[in-house]
Amino acid sequence: MAAPTARYQNVFMDNARWDRVELREGDIVVSTPAKCGTTWTQIICGLLVFGQPELPRPLDDLSIWVDASFRSEEDTLALLAAQGHRRFMKSHTPLDGLPRDERVTYISIGRDPRDVGISADHHFANMDMEKLMRLRANALGPDTVDLEVTMTPPAPTRYERFWNWVETDDNLIGLDAMLRHVEGFWERRDDPNVVLLHFDDLKTDLDGQMRALAATLGITVNEAVWPELVRAATFDEVRGRAATLAPENTIWKDRAAFFNKGTTGQWKDLLDDADLERYRARIAELTTPEIAAWLHRDGV
Repeated sequence: MAAPTARYQNVFMDNARWDRVELREGDIVVSTPAKCGTTWTQIICGLLVFGQPELPRPLDDLSIWVDASFRSEEDTLALLAAQGHRRFMKSHTPLDGLPRDERVTYISIGRDPRDVGISADHHFANMDMEKLMRLRANALGPDTVDLEVTMTPPAPTRYERFWNWVETDDNLIGLDAMLRHVEGFWERRDDPNVVLLHFDDLKTDLDGQMRALAATLGITVNEAVWPELVRAATFDEVRGRAATLAPENTIWKDRAAFFNKGTTGQWKDLLDDADLERYRARIAELTTPEIAAWLHRDGV
């Protein structure tokens, strides 16, 4: 097993929490940039692992967010140790910040970054930061050496918030962080235990993408049940089950709003031609033409 080579830490998460996780044969790590389809990918993994259209327990109980700083490390380790099913764990840590094990499958997902920026704005507006910070303080405890947390008020308009997301460098939140996360998986995408999905492919060919993922994971699903699994993974079905599928119900102002539109092209009513030129210049600074072309299916 290879140890992580990078440290990622912010107010929400800390990849050092992976140091004490005892990985198992067959483990699955869903490691994604935020707002690219993390929960959707977790749900698909759960449907494949259990082979039934109804997950046996809420998703948060089945797919533990290992990096999260608002659950104590001891509680996280105990929950993971107690799981008897094939584990499919959640992470927002890039590949170079995770322990690498040939027995484990690592899954990530990309999406048009312009839509990610729009989705992130909705996501943070729906988050109850006061509750999150209380949970975090309780989880870390009074004796823990912690980050200096400075909560900056959001910009007043969606347009300004979008550009803050695009142009602010941050190792876990923002366009720069998203592209570096995707780049790590892109470079290892031919490894047998690394999977890089695209949000649009799940939207247009969910059946085919799920079959390919099942094959990579070595999962055989009863064909009689398969149509029900695919239907249960559609975005409309997922959104209708937000009460058990949306994460951490204590930190959302409206849990049902966690699954927003899930559509491509949400950015089109925000950005004009001049904005797109500005955006293209930023993309060219941050990533390769190949990754940019793969992420932006309709061009950039």
